[in-house]
Amino acid sequence: MPEINDILSGKALAGARAIRLIEENDPKAFELLKQLYPHSGNSFIIGITGSPGVGKSTLIDSLIVEFRKLDKKIAVIAVDPSSPVSGGAILGDRVRMQKHATDKNVFIRSMASRGEKGGLARTTKDAAIVFDAMGYEIIIIETVGAGQTQFDIKDLAHSIGIVTNPGAGDGIQTVKAGILETGDIFIVNKSDKPDCEQTFQQLNMMLNMKAGSKTNTATSSKTSSKITWTPKILKTNAQTGDGVKELADTFLEHFDFMGKSTALTTKQKEMENSYFNALLKDLTINKIVEFIKTSDKYRAVLKKIQSREIDPLSAAQLLTDTIIKI
Repeated sequence: MPEINDILSGKALAGARAIRLIEENDPKAFELLKQLYPHSGNSFIIGITGSPGVGKSTLIDSLIVEFRKLDKKIAVIAVDPSSPVSGGAILGDRVRMQKHATDKNVFIRSMASRGEKGGLARTTKDAAIVFDAMGYEIIIIETVGAGQTQFDIKDLAHSIGIVTNPGAGDGIQTVKAGILETGDIFIVNKSDKPDCEQTFQQLNMMLNMKAGSKTNTATSSKTSSKITWTPKILKTNAQTGDGVKELADTFLEHFDFMGKSTALTTKQKEMENSYFNALLKDLTINKIVEFIKTSDKYRAVLKKIQSREIDPLSAAQLLTDTIIKI
C-alpha cells in the first residue's frame, strides 16, 4: 500500500498505486481513503459532459493548456466505457491527451464507468479524493457521454460544463430533457460550423425560458440578499483553441462566484451527502450478499437451480423475501 505521506506530497507513483487499489476494490483502498479524506476538500472540481462525439476530450486537452498557463496543477479523470471482458476502461481519452504526459503538474487517468447508468462509478469520487489530497488545484471529470443519463455529474463537481455541437439535434434534445437544470456553462464546440449561431440561439432561448419559470438571474432584492449564478453560453473550437481561454476564465469565475456566496458551502455539503449515500448503498449491498452466500438457504436454493427444480427468478425472489423478514 502506498505511503500516505507520499500521496500528500504529490508523488505521482503513489497516487497511481492508490487509484489502482480503488479500481481493484481492494480493502486497503477503503482504509487509505479514510486517512486521505481529511486532507481533501480544497480542489475545484469541474465536470464536462455531453453526447458522444461533441469533442469533450479535445476540449479538455485545450483547457489543460489554458489552466497550465495560469500555473494550475491539473488532474483529469476520464470516465471511459467499461471493457466487457476485463471491466476496465478502454483508455481512449487518455490516449488523446498524451501531449501532457511529460508535464509533472498534469495527471490524467482513465477510469471505467463499470456499467453505472450515469456513466460515473463511486470510484470516480474516490479517485477525486486522492487527487485532491495530492494537491491538484483543479480536477476535471469527463463523463462517458451516455446521453440523457448524464445527471450524476452534479453530485461530483462544483461546476458543470455541457458540450454540444452546432446543428446537433440530439445534443439539444438532451439539454431539453433535463440536463439544462444541471449546467453552469454551456459550450457550443466546433464553432467553425455553419449552424453555430443557430445552436447558440436555441440554447439561449431555452435558458431564458427556464429563467422565466424559475428565477435564475444574478439579482438581489430588498427582501432577499440571495444571488444566483446565471448560466453562460460560450462558443469554442477545441481544435484551434478559439474561445477556450474564455471558457477557462469562466469556469474560474464561477468558482469564485460560489466562494463569495453560500453556494460553495451548500454544494460541498450536497457532494458529501451524495458520496455518503453511495457508500452506504454499496456497503449495505455487499454485506447482504455476503450474508446470503454464507447461509444454508443460499446453498439449498443454488442446488435446486442447478437441478432445475426452481428457476433463478423465483430463487432470487425467495432469498430477497427472507432478507426483508430479518
